[in-house]
Amino acid sequence: MKYERRKTISVNVGGVMIGSDYPVRVQSMTNTTTTDIEASAAQSRRIAEAGGEIVRLTAQGVREAEAIGEIRAKLRSEGCDVPLVADIHFNPRAAFAAAQVTDKVRINPGNFVDPARQFRSLEYTDEEYAAELARIREALLPFIRICREHGTAVRLGVNHGSLSDRIMSRYGNTAAGMVESVMEFLRVFRDENFNQVVISMKASNVVVMVESVQRLVQAMDAEDMHYPLHLGVTEAGFGEDGRIKSAVGIGTLLSQGLGDTIRVSLSEEPEAEIPVAKKLVSYITSRRQEAGDDAEEPYPIAPSRAHTDLVDGKIGSGKVPVVLAGGERPTDSGAQQADYYFQTDTAVNWLEVEASAAIENIGEITPETVLVVTPTGDNVPGSQISFIRRLKKAGIHCPVIVKNHYADTEREWLQVKAGADLGAVMMTGLADGVWIDAPDYDNQTEVISIALSILQATRQRISHTEFISCPGCGRTMFDLQTTVKRVKEATSHLHHLKIGVMGCVVNGPGEMADADYGYVGAARHKISLYRGKECVEKNIPEEEAIERLLALIASDARTEK
Repeated sequence: MKYERRKTISVNVGGVMIGSDYPVRVQSMTNTTTTDIEASAAQSRRIAEAGGEIVRLTAQGVREAEAIGEIRAKLRSEGCDVPLVADIHFNPRAAFAAAQVTDKVRINPGNFVDPARQFRSLEYTDEEYAAELARIREALLPFIRICREHGTAVRLGVNHGSLSDRIMSRYGNTAAGMVESVMEFLRVFRDENFNQVVISMKASNVVVMVESVQRLVQAMDAEDMHYPLHLGVTEAGFGEDGRIKSAVGIGTLLSQGLGDTIRVSLSEEPEAEIPVAKKLVSYITSRRQEAGDDAEEPYPIAPSRAHTDLVDGKIGSGKVPVVLAGGERPTDSGAQQADYYFQTDTAVNWLEVEASAAIENIGEITPETVLVVTPTGDNVPGSQISFIRRLKKAGIHCPVIVKNHYADTEREWLQVKAGADLGAVMMTGLADGVWIDAPDYDNQTEVISIALSILQATRQRISHTEFISCPGCGRTMFDLQTTVKRVKEATSHLHHLKIGVMGCVVNGPGEMADADYGYVGAARHKISLYRGKECVEKNIPEEEAIERLLALIASDARTEK
């Protein structure tokens, strides 16, 4: 495999160029209300000082959109030239206003023209569907005209959680639906010869996010389109899970040369996102461009794991992927022995082999053999994927563990590197487990935790409660960071559940649609509770909401019994 950026056109965002001829740009988003000029400018400065190259702010209406122009003017007067992007949902008039005073406007094809989704099933004749596309074109033409006049770039930002009922009725809530949602808009921009466009395809489900970007690139290639890509895992969450989900999703795509600007979305202060993003970009883009011997597409998302033989009744394609560990056995009670295998476990013949090895030289394969594959060269996942494919072609079906060595002693670096490398391999369905070899790291229990979180991010092994939480913005209806911590503390014992904590209803109900339960801001300090997509309790006082969420979960558990 080789690392090589996908070739794109260049897009100018307030003097910052995005595209394959330029470095991968790092950005973040404020969580202030734009009408608070001082707070928004201060937070934008902090993002820029942390290394953020672009700052996005949400604008619900015309007044909020126009305020971004005031924020920009204030920043410029203070010597801060960071470009500002307006984030628009549902309101074309706000987009028109923002295009006159900002450097880029993000619109969402899921709700710019279509009404708010209600998860309704709609039926269209071909003629009726064509009429809907004509309506989209008419709505976009004045927006494109204003953007052209003011030199304003555009991001077409599709979210898995905010596809329109029209798209979902025809394509389902799928990666294919996400692609068609943006292509409908993109064809209008191309027809109007407006090319200052960046595209994003985001989901809280890492697998859906990666698949949607891969599908989009194929669709654009088929129509000779070469627009830059913005990458991110939306609602990635807080702490370790947020960092690892982002590393797995963004890192997998960057490793394929896809992505020209990224945002790591964390339920933390916006400036905390920048160091994680910079680490991720630095790690992936520093790889040498080196070719391998496998010309296949390197990282296709597999719907299921490739077949392998069963070893020790627990390792193989019929079982959840395992975690392998070496060195001293952790004594911390946080790492249960059932969570991982140990290198000295004698029921298994662990046979370690480099990815560059010739298949005929790997040694004797017995019914107890599990191959432990270490990478060769800079392109860590690419070399391992290539080797495992050669195994399959040779008819060798013993289980495979991918083992990577890291000399890091800082947790965030280990999360980023291991997440990007091992996540990319695991999503291909070719491996049966992971081994993070980090002998210099001072807490091997944490190393095992990182490995389990990587498997959970790839949706192949659920070992702890998964929290889907947004990073917050000007639409957020409560103190998001404090609330996420409180919900996590109250529900972290409920293993195998997915719980969404969303600041508002714009993307919340849709983005957490595959969560078991949701905690969503409905109004200022008012919460609505969801069971899947269904809102079951509305406008609960914030101080009662966590207790009511726990009661809802407990009631469902009793009913199931």
